[in-house]
Amino acid sequence: MTGSSILMIYTGGTIGMKQDPKDQTLKPFDFDQIQEEVPELDKYGLKIDSYTFNPLIDSSDVEPSTWQSLATIIRDRYDDYDGFVVLHGTDTMAYSASALSFMLENLAKPVIFTGSQLPIGVPRTDGKENLISAVEIAAAKDSDGHPLVPEVCIFFDSLLLRGNRCTKVSSEEFRAFRSPGYPALAEAGINIRYNHQAILKPESWNGPLRIATSLDTRVSILKVHPGITPTVMRYFLCGKETRAVIMETYGSGNAPSAQWFVDIVKEAASMGKVLMNVTQCLSGSVNMDLYATGKTLEKAGVVSGIDITTESALAKLFYLMGKSNDNEWVKVHLGDNLKGEISK
Repeated sequence: MTGSSILMIYTGGTIGMKQDPKDQTLKPFDFDQIQEEVPELDKYGLKIDSYTFNPLIDSSDVEPSTWQSLATIIRDRYDDYDGFVVLHGTDTMAYSASALSFMLENLAKPVIFTGSQLPIGVPRTDGKENLISAVEIAAAKDSDGHPLVPEVCIFFDSLLLRGNRCTKVSSEEFRAFRSPGYPALAEAGINIRYNHQAILKPESWNGPLRIATSLDTRVSILKVHPGITPTVMRYFLCGKETRAVIMETYGSGNAPSAQWFVDIVKEAASMGKVLMNVTQCLSGSVNMDLYATGKTLEKAGVVSGIDITTESALAKLFYLMGKSNDNEWVKVHLGDNLKGEISK
């Protein structure tokens, strides 16, 4: 690890805040002095540089343009660093990590997202531990000199999770993220224990990083619920500006069997819309062959999202639709396991 170089990218968020001794307000600190704020980092013997977004971006204001900027920063500095740590607000971290997992093509270095529930400059902060462990993981290499975790991840409260498998589950607990459909890639205790079998490896360690910054964001998300009306259904599924719809359905992919519901789904499918079925459950998979209502959706042209998270489904659609205007091509590739985002 000694001698490795890390680029720390601060987009904004709670972790970078420090209390001003004069007015007691929380203000972002200068990440060029990160090792003064977190002197424990000195013990690793790493070269740590920083890049701070200007202006900083509140997590709630993250847009696809933020992801495009992140991807470009990483590409432009890819050859200069062994790993990247992205400091990011927690509210949209799972969306950003999912998006970067698709946008960074042929990635062979760690990109570790982290943040905190409490600012790094206050007592009891979880920010220092999250940051220190994220840096250690980003710098870790195997006996051949290859990065141990060459993929986009989230590190939070002792767990390293695949970025496109995460969802935020708590606004108050330190363990804010879970990966219900996939095991942790590593767990930090006295030592960091890596789950080597679960970690993705690149096809080539030496290929150039490519970035896919063309994103088509014409996607809507419909959460199926008791009492949903035909007007609402048609608005979400058949709108002129909508190219794809993520349908959050019950259980293993079930939805109302009312004829009007099925007819609107068929109407949207006949318009060429991409319709993707994602379960509302925190864990489990869509299986449209299990019950009659799911089978009806499948026959109407809805594509199974298997066990993908909503955050990852959104990112995957943005990514695929940005590559092609052919919706049938997009439907075919929705079922492909591109970056470990689904179980197949």
